[in-house]
Amino acid sequence: MNSLHSKSRTIDSGHARLHELGYKQELKRDLSVLSNFAFSFSIISVLTGVTTLYNTGLNYGGPVSLVYGWLIASAFTMLVALSMAEICSSYPTSGGLYYWSAKLAGPNWAPFASWITGWFNIVGQWAVSTSVDFSLAQLIQVIILLSTGGKNGGGYEGSKYVTIALHGGILVLHGIVNSLPISWLSFLGQLAAFWNVLGVFVLMIVIPSVAPERASAKFVFTNFNSDNGAGINSKPYIFLLGLLMSQYTLTGYDASAHMTEETKDADINGPKGIISAVGISVIAGWGYILGITFAVTDIPYLLNENNEAGGYAIAEVFYLAFKRRFGHGVGGIICLGIVAVAIFFCGMSSVTANSRMAYAFSRDGAMPLSSLWHKVNKQEVPVNAVWLSVLISFCMALPSLGSIVAFEAMVSIAVIGLYIAYALPIFFRVTLAQKRFVAGPFNLGRYGVVVGWIAVIWVATISILFSLPVSYPITIETLNYTPVAVGCLLIIVLSYWLISGRHWFKGPITNISK
Repeated sequence: MNSLHSKSRTIDSGHARLHELGYKQELKRDLSVLSNFAFSFSIISVLTGVTTLYNTGLNYGGPVSLVYGWLIASAFTMLVALSMAEICSSYPTSGGLYYWSAKLAGPNWAPFASWITGWFNIVGQWAVSTSVDFSLAQLIQVIILLSTGGKNGGGYEGSKYVTIALHGGILVLHGIVNSLPISWLSFLGQLAAFWNVLGVFVLMIVIPSVAPERASAKFVFTNFNSDNGAGINSKPYIFLLGLLMSQYTLTGYDASAHMTEETKDADINGPKGIISAVGISVIAGWGYILGITFAVTDIPYLLNENNEAGGYAIAEVFYLAFKRRFGHGVGGIICLGIVAVAIFFCGMSSVTANSRMAYAFSRDGAMPLSSLWHKVNKQEVPVNAVWLSVLISFCMALPSLGSIVAFEAMVSIAVIGLYIAYALPIFFRVTLAQKRFVAGPFNLGRYGVVVGWIAVIWVATISILFSLPVSYPITIETLNYTPVAVGCLLIIVLSYWLISGRHWFKGPITNISK
C-alpha cells in the first residue's frame, strides 16, 4: 500500500490530480471502482426508497405514477448524474460539490458559491441519514406488529418514543461501523451493493409468484388512482406529486464524489461510480416496482390504516401474499427483513458519505469547530466527523415527536437540499465556467452544456413541484412544510454568511505548497 502514498505523481491518477488541486493525501486511497460504485448504489438503495414511499406513489396516481413516473424521473436523474460525473472527473476531491462550485464560479464568486453549495449538500446529506434510519425504525415497528399478530390480532404497536429510540440505536450502530478502517467499510459497501441487487431480484420474483391474486398487465400499466382522499382531482397534478417516490429514491449518488480521495484512479473511477450507481438503480428499481405492483389488487385496502400492517402498503402486500397462499404471513415478514437489511446498509453508507463531506468542509474551515471535525485517527478515518453526523441526524428526527408532518419536511430537505447542491456546480459549469472548464478523462464533449442546462432546469422543476400543496383544503395538519423547511435553511445559511462567513471563509483552502 505504501506505493499509493508515494509522492510520485505518476502512480495513481487520482492522487496526482489531488496534488495538483493543492491537497495532501490524508485519507487511505484503498477503494476500487467497485467499492466506489457500491457506496453510491447502496445509498440510492431502491429497496429503501421504493419501499418507504410506495404509499405516496399508490396514493398519488397509483400504478401509472409508479411505473411511468419512475422512468421520467430516471431519465432526468441520469442527465444530472452525467453532468456531475463530468465535473467529478476534473475535480476528484472528497469535498465534491462545494469544491466544484468554488472552482467553476471563478475567484470573485468562489467563497459564496462554495458556502451555499456546501451547506445545502451537508444538511441534505444529514437529512438523508435521518430519513433513512427513521424509515428503518418504522419498518422494524411494522415487522414487530405483524410478528405479534398484526393490527387486528392484538399485535404490538410501538409509540413514537419507541420509534425515536430505535432510530437512535440504529444511528449509534452506524457510527460504530463507520469508525472501522476503510478496508472494512469497503467490504461492507460491496456486501451492501450485492444485497440490494439480490434483494430486488428475489422480491420482484417471489412476491408476485406467491400472491394467489395478481393484477392484470392492463391494471399495472394503465390504472390511474385519483382517489387520494386529499381533495385533488387534477390528474396531471396527482401524477406530478407521485414523482416524489422516484425522485427521493434516486438521491445520494454524490457519495462517489465524496469517496474520491479514498478511491484509486479517482478521476476515472469516481465518474464511473456515479453513472453506474444511477444506471443499475434505474433498472433494478423498475423491476422491483413492476414485481410489487403485480401483487397489488386493492389500493384503498392497502392504504387503510386498519389493515394488518397499519397502512404500510408494501408490508401488507408481502404479508397478504404469503398469508393467502400458506395460511400465515411468516414468509412476508422474512421478505420485509430482506428490505430492512438493505435499509440498514443504506443508512450505513449515508453516514460514510456525511462524514467525508463534514471532514472536507471543515478542512476548509467552513464549519464551527472545524479543527475538531477534520481530524483523522490512526486508521486514517475521520472519526469525529462520523459521530458529528450521527448526532445531528438524531437531532433532525426529534420533530417527529411533535408532528410527523414536520418530520416529513426533513425528507423533502433530503431531496431538494441535495438536488440544489447537485445543480449549483452544474449551473456554474454551464454559465460562468462555460469557456474555461477543463474537462477530465471522463467528459461529455460538446453535449456537456446542453446536458447541464437540462439537469439544472429539472432540479428547478422538482424544487417547485415538491413544495406544492399535497392536499386541499390547506390546514396546519395538511400544509406542505417543504418550502418552509428549505426557506429556513436558506435564511440561516445566508445569515451566517452575511454576519460571519464572508469575513473569513475564502472557499477551499489548499494544504500543500505546490
